[in-house]
Amino acid sequence: MTAAAPITVDWASATHPGLRRRSNEDSHIAQPPLFLVADGMGGHAAGEVASGIVVAECARLAAQSTVSVDQLQDALTRARVRVEQVGGAGRPPGSTLTGVAVSDVDGVGYWLIANVGDSRTYRLTDGRLTQVTVDHSMVQELLAHSRPDLAARTARNVITRAIGAGSDGVADIWMIPATQGDRLLVCSDGLTSEVSDELIAAILANTRDPRTAVTHLMSAALHGAAAADEPPAGGRDNITVIVVDAREVSSFEADEDTAPGTRWGGGHGTRAAASSATPRGMRQGESPHLGKDSS
Repeated sequence: MTAAAPITVDWASATHPGLRRRSNEDSHIAQPPLFLVADGMGGHAAGEVASGIVVAECARLAAQSTVSVDQLQDALTRARVRVEQVGGAGRPPGSTLTGVAVSDVDGVGYWLIANVGDSRTYRLTDGRLTQVTVDHSMVQELLAHSRPDLAARTARNVITRAIGAGSDGVADIWMIPATQGDRLLVCSDGLTSEVSDELIAAILANTRDPRTAVTHLMSAALHGAAAADEPPAGGRDNITVIVVDAREVSSFEADEDTAPGTRWGGGHGTRAAASSATPRGMRQGESPHLGKDSS
């Protein structure tokens, strides 16, 4: 008999090549217990292969009701080995990865968060949107070292950590307790490079079900600030969006989590470390009303 999942979810997902690229190098899985997005790099053929490998290795865990830290780390280790074996002209292929998996501690529901690169995972709870991952990018490092002047002149797509692409950096992996009513957004930078955090927060907080939220987010990324009667102004990159709602959560009174021990490290830390690693908090709108059966 399969144990009941500690978090019951509703979800929706969508991916689009964008309006300026012929291929889509993003790969994703949106199937409990896994909600992950990988953004490939290294030329369209190699990028598609790299992100596909990363998702495929993680997808081997999809038959389970929960995923542990060790299982996810093992999947990413296998993915790295396979990606590094992919040949191709030019720079070596690689991929980002971000997202959440349903996990538990003694039957209590937790979100298992993973991140490497500049794709992002956000959490909306009690009307507050927080970026729960930290970008592994040159821009973020400059901002962390109080150099906004240099950050403003640095290309946003220069990342400092990836699976493959000549990088030996590991993924940040940590756990946070799930709360009934949580809404999580997992996305590639094709969304966040086109849509502000303020607009993302408003859409997530004021849409009832995950399908509607995904539709509005994708439209915002594709059309940018263009008026209805103007040509689309966005869609400069591949776009992948997953929205996950926690409908029921097995929980207890304790309120602890683990997070990267340093801003750029992958060790376990404390709530203080988690706070320093999630600087993008804002309050917008109202808490979302959950939809049902949006798979």
